[in-house]
Amino acid sequence: MDLRQGIGLRKLGRTTDEFQQDLLSNLYYRRGTTVESASARDAYEALSQTVRDHLAQRRARTAAAQFASNPRWVYYLSAEYLLGAQLEQNLLYSGTGEPAAEAVKALGFSLEDLEDLDVEPGLGNGGLGRLAACLVDSLATRDIPAVGYGIRYDLGIFRQIITENGQTELPDDWAFQGNPWEFPAPDDRQTVGFYGHTEPIAGSTTRKTWVPGEIVLGEPSHMLVPGYGTETVNIVRLWSAKASEASFDLSRFSAGQYAEAVQEAVRAENISKVLYPDDSTELGRELRLKQQYFLVSCSLRDIVRRFRLRNEGWDTFADKTVIQLNDTHPTIAIPELMRLLVDEYEVEWEKAWEITRSTFAYTCHTLLPEALETWPVRMFEKLLPRHLEIIYLINMLFLREVEARFPGDHDRLRRMSIIQEGPERRVRMAHLAVVGTEAVNGVAELHSKLLRETVLDDFAALWPAKFQNVTNGVSPRRFVKLANPRLSDLITEGLGDETWLRDLDRLAGLEPLADDSSFRERWQAIKRANKVDLAAGDPDSLTDVMIKRFHEYKRQQLKVLHVITLYQRIRQNPAADWVPRTVLFAGKAAPAYHAAKDIIRLIATIAARIEADPVVSPHLKVVFPSNYNVTLAERIIPAADLSEQISLAGKEASGTGNMKLALNGAVTIGTLDGANIEIRARVGEDNFFLFGMDAYEAAQARINGYHPRHFYERDEELRAALDTLTSGIFGEVGRRVAASLLDWDEYLTLADFRSYLESQEQVEKTWRDPTRWTRMSILNTAHSGFFSSDRTVADYAARIWRVAPVPVIGED
Repeated sequence: MDLRQGIGLRKLGRTTDEFQQDLLSNLYYRRGTTVESASARDAYEALSQTVRDHLAQRRARTAAAQFASNPRWVYYLSAEYLLGAQLEQNLLYSGTGEPAAEAVKALGFSLEDLEDLDVEPGLGNGGLGRLAACLVDSLATRDIPAVGYGIRYDLGIFRQIITENGQTELPDDWAFQGNPWEFPAPDDRQTVGFYGHTEPIAGSTTRKTWVPGEIVLGEPSHMLVPGYGTETVNIVRLWSAKASEASFDLSRFSAGQYAEAVQEAVRAENISKVLYPDDSTELGRELRLKQQYFLVSCSLRDIVRRFRLRNEGWDTFADKTVIQLNDTHPTIAIPELMRLLVDEYEVEWEKAWEITRSTFAYTCHTLLPEALETWPVRMFEKLLPRHLEIIYLINMLFLREVEARFPGDHDRLRRMSIIQEGPERRVRMAHLAVVGTEAVNGVAELHSKLLRETVLDDFAALWPAKFQNVTNGVSPRRFVKLANPRLSDLITEGLGDETWLRDLDRLAGLEPLADDSSFRERWQAIKRANKVDLAAGDPDSLTDVMIKRFHEYKRQQLKVLHVITLYQRIRQNPAADWVPRTVLFAGKAAPAYHAAKDIIRLIATIAARIEADPVVSPHLKVVFPSNYNVTLAERIIPAADLSEQISLAGKEASGTGNMKLALNGAVTIGTLDGANIEIRARVGEDNFFLFGMDAYEAAQARINGYHPRHFYERDEELRAALDTLTSGIFGEVGRRVAASLLDWDEYLTLADFRSYLESQEQVEKTWRDPTRWTRMSILNTAHSGFFSSDRTVADYAARIWRVAPVPVIGED
């Protein structure tokens, strides 16, 4: 019997009766309960395990096909994965939705009630994690052999509570009651070292022995990632930090020193406790660096293990392996692979460096210098002494290469060095990522252009062919089919079938329907029904949505100034024919990012004041739901009329929220920043509300000497809005936000204020014409086919990864 083919596995049922029998079996044998005494939690767990069993059988066939093919694998290293709730998606992808609904009904429960118990894994924060989730979905959908690697954070980012006092952070204990979607593998642990010292090896100038001072274990579990409309099921492998066996001090415990007895275990397990621990302290920064090394150390050992299942030697490693670094967080993988090859497997340095540079690729997700990670050399020397030695050698050889190409250009050497010499010696992780990889890509056309011309221009001059663009994308299954089922059904009806879910370019077939009055009426009705479900405000009002991580460059403060201006206009002329507007903010600010938290608190204060004002509240409402995550996004996005994408041009890498909103028929108001440019080019200039400076004009404004008070003095409404903040009517937080804008205004908010208001007036004028607005909405969806993560993965596969699909044969 060929066990790799899964022969002899029990065939799971597809009919309602067969599915119900499988469900009952899991209820009895895995939950240890009966139909008569089963709780809703029992039913949810048994249902999840039954659906998981269906995917696990596909996973067995996938592993067999991939093992037999021995292809080039994609390994995706990411600090974040925002996978979203799993039950509804896995029901769809496994084709078990209908029998599951009938089976749980027979138990006395509704499928909707059980879906409410499904908690989304707290493994990410914002666009970085959501992109990673979309890409692993599309990798499976396109039958590409892949493994995503990440950390299994016990508490995720944090659970957010919004009150009039702003944001409060609470632990996000997402797996408190367990996670039925993962498979633990405690017998497949990896050993990770920290601290210690290095010792030379006789006869070698490049090899060293690292003697760690602390050992931590990485314990894996994996979650299944099914493709849609295919048999392929890939995995995301997640690492939990565990203490070594000798970590518990029994003698201290016996002496009553209970905290001291477990302090080593606590220190080890802190590594996977929380996503992005507060780095405002030295210990917090060290813990972040520990997390990054823990992720790559465990993952690379697992990648090597997988390679050696079918291959010998190292000559084919880069032919069989491509490792994508999702931003700078996993960049330590470059010196770690060199350490494994040179120190542990005794590969010659030159050969190891050739393998390493041919294996890695790097996606840069920022244009902000402060987001291009650097680490103090002294911290590296303390925590990862061998890796610092390897980085020094990589840098020395790299600078020789630069010197040979640009002789005598010492300033260029200083700029390009992996080691920043002053004012504090630091390791530049983005420079290491560029030097140690075969390809570097940005995530939108403008972003990639600015990377080549500004942030990484010296490297682009040295290696122009290394730099590429791969514009981000989103999954239409998650963000239309599941999030917006009414719209999904209408699209399917309009196009004739559901093949658009795997070929999003087919949405272009909706364009003629934008001129069909009956289709427009149904489109409008769906949007209104979604707003009723959201219950954030008047469903007939303009639902104006700004949902994203809170950061000053995203300019939530510009939206705040607009809200204050609307408030003042209504107060001055309450009898005017105002367009009713519901402004919805959602997003989290990093706990130590006080300026962003001030903006959240200010929004909450303004929302409460407007709600209590009988003159303004009939026309304007501001809402800020707590704890923005994928689940909440799936409720907000289908209800949005207006998509706020108002970052300062040249600061946003791409954005994916802008794509999700356009895909669901929201019309964008935005700057020429990130993927906004590509959205506007595709949906049409007439279907996009443009305002503000472009990236060149914004840069010139700074060069020419930007003075925010100049705009304050010249614009009466801007002055009134800022004076309202400085008056204290919205508390001290209003004064702080106003002072930051008037004294510095790093992101040129005041310069773009008047253009933004004029564009918002065009929004209101268009909203008063429902036919025109609905036509714009339909055309936004019809022209968003490019923004599928399936297309993104196809671009990576062809241009960077050079990988081919491995189809999986289904059951007979």
